[in-house]
Amino acid sequence: MASHIKDVARLAGVSSATVSRVLSNKPHVRDEVKNRVLAAIDELGYEPNRVARSLRVQRSSIIGLIISDIQNSFFNTVVRAIEDSFYEHGYAVFLCNSDEDPEKERMYLNLLKAERVAGVILTPTSKAAETLKGLAQVDIPVVVIDRLVAELELDTVTTNNQESAYQLVKHLVKQGHKRIATVLPDLSIATGLERFEGYKQALKEAEIPLDHDLIKTGKPFTSDGYSLTKELLKENPSALFSATKLMTLGVLRAIQEQGLSIPEDITLAVFDKLDWMPYQPQMSFAEQPSYDLGKQAAHLLLERFKMPERPAQKQILKTTLHFDVKEAEMVLTAQGP
Repeated sequence: MASHIKDVARLAGVSSATVSRVLSNKPHVRDEVKNRVLAAIDELGYEPNRVARSLRVQRSSIIGLIISDIQNSFFNTVVRAIEDSFYEHGYAVFLCNSDEDPEKERMYLNLLKAERVAGVILTPTSKAAETLKGLAQVDIPVVVIDRLVAELELDTVTTNNQESAYQLVKHLVKQGHKRIATVLPDLSIATGLERFEGYKQALKEAEIPLDHDLIKTGKPFTSDGYSLTKELLKENPSALFSATKLMTLGVLRAIQEQGLSIPEDITLAVFDKLDWMPYQPQMSFAEQPSYDLGKQAAHLLLERFKMPERPAQKQILKTTLHFDVKEAEMVLTAQGP
């Protein structure tokens, strides 16, 4: 038989109004009382009526999801995992696309705030922090995925970007390359900075001087990957590390236009598997656990609904590194930092 709020109140030795205040995360409830109520909820397996609760707190059963680029197939699986997870719990997902534009991101965040969504998951731009503070002020929980917001303590799910980039570039060094170029997203984006740190770490370890002529940064789009690679090819690199999937598409186009072959003329190591291409060139790549990223982000937000006061959690998932070598295919799971 389903439990009711009165059953929880009776077991916890409090009033139904106090149980309601705990469920709504209202202030002025002593920790000792709150803990008794939460323990009673767990013991009885009580599940509040979500529709009625939404009316009381003026909050919908909608999850806001903001991703940086809907054209990036990496996010397709992330979005699917998030939608799958919340559908099972009776929530609908509202999808927004920021295009790496802080103003567009701010517009969507303010819209989600005005709609009093249950929670927000996003891949933030470098300017997200100030607007996210506004969501905290109205008790809308946030989970950050794929990137960090260093200024705020937020639940976060990322991959081990620096270690994976280090292992990929280290492999290029082991193949004998010394002129290793790289195309990276803007270093104000956390993933770009972390992958750049891995690139630098591998070169430093091999005592290869950092050559700024071989380093290009831009927006993580195909067009920037293409234009930046055209510039880099003038420097005659023997290998190239591409830090995002969409940039890699531009890299491949630029290399093809120059009539170069992979890996005979230039060796590639890239982030993300080009799994939808009919033919993937021979290259090393880091395969991110995109479904698990989305699933874990949803899990953290659902946990936050139950335990609003718990400390922020940061989860770092492991990529799978596929090293392209002529002797044999070698697969390694990179260790987290």
